[in-house]
Amino acid sequence: MSTTTYLWKGRTPTGEMLSGELASENKQELINTLRKRKIIITTIREKPKEIKLSIGFGSRITTRDLGVFTRQFATMINAGLPMVQCLDILSSQMDKPVFKKIVSDVMYDVEAGSTLAEALRKQPCFSDLFVNMIEAGEAGGILDVILNRLAVYLEKADALMKKVKGAMTYPVVVFSVCIGASIFMLIFIIPTFAQMFKDFGGELPMPTKIVMGLSNFLKANWWLLAGVAVGATIGLRRYYKTEKGHYRIDKIALRTPIIGSVIRKAAVARFTRTLGTLVSSGVPILNGLEITARTSGNKVVEEAVLKTRTSISEGNTIAEPLKECGVFPPMVVQMIGVGEQTGALDEMLEKVADFYDSEVDAAVNALTSIIEPIMIVVMGGIVGGMLIAMYLPMFKLVSVVSGG
Repeated sequence: MSTTTYLWKGRTPTGEMLSGELASENKQELINTLRKRKIIITTIREKPKEIKLSIGFGSRITTRDLGVFTRQFATMINAGLPMVQCLDILSSQMDKPVFKKIVSDVMYDVEAGSTLAEALRKQPCFSDLFVNMIEAGEAGGILDVILNRLAVYLEKADALMKKVKGAMTYPVVVFSVCIGASIFMLIFIIPTFAQMFKDFGGELPMPTKIVMGLSNFLKANWWLLAGVAVGATIGLRRYYKTEKGHYRIDKIALRTPIIGSVIRKAAVARFTRTLGTLVSSGVPILNGLEITARTSGNKVVEEAVLKTRTSISEGNTIAEPLKECGVFPPMVVQMIGVGEQTGALDEMLEKVADFYDSEVDAAVNALTSIIEPIMIVVMGGIVGGMLIAMYLPMFKLVSVVSGG
């Protein structure tokens, strides 16, 4: 038989108010179930049907959203508020409807008897790292400490992500402006000059012929070029979604001059920060490495960390397989090795993460300072070259008229 989910509220013989949700064939069966638990029911109602919200602007839950949620949760737990009350307050002040519903669902599950980790595991927006740390915090009775660590981790992860995105966005924007300006000139400006040159007669300079040829080709085949660009973009995205394609593109990205350095340093910072946070929270090292590999954001780093995990499960140290994979700089490997030997691996990982956070800052600043003049020169060369090519026939005409 089909079941219906009901929302209920009631109180215990001691007067404690409880609420939750349960699936049952009918209301009477639910009442009988709750009576067996010695709960005096005050209200029962059917749970409203879920409305699937389409993913659009404002519906995606970002790392920043999770960081703010975790920081506020940690503050309230630390202040001694009951967990259900904390979740109720957090749910009521959420701006995003999707996140509001998720926190409400977590609250109902906790009210119904689930642990916080079990309730969070049902929601896809909470990563394995988040859930495992919460589980370790609940088991050790240090949930407030773990939530604070998680908040710091998420805040620093968000800051790192913004730095890397900023480093990648700047050259793309400048290059797009350069290409856009060139296409605008070739389609709208150059044809005006071309019509003028037809009335001049005589032989046009070679640079002018080349620019006019490009203009005519672009006007006649813009739809073909646009189709090729769209097709190439879609094809590249689909290839990147495959295991092989993802690995190859990530490997190329790590080897790209200048930009590759930023990506590598960011990957090292993320790896050390994630693993350090997990280890310091009491998550077993093998579980920690598996979670770290999945959240690395780079297939090359993921493969290296998984190989490290396999090696450790066979009795080796962490430092040795990290050294052999060739992805991590020698300084990182040596510091991790010292951390293992001294029993302070989590502290050493945090120090490495802090160092590489500052290294990413420096690399992004260096990237910006290098790319800016290069792009200005390239853009100036393209636009200036086209202008010179268009003015050459005019100079020739002026010299002919002057000579005449």
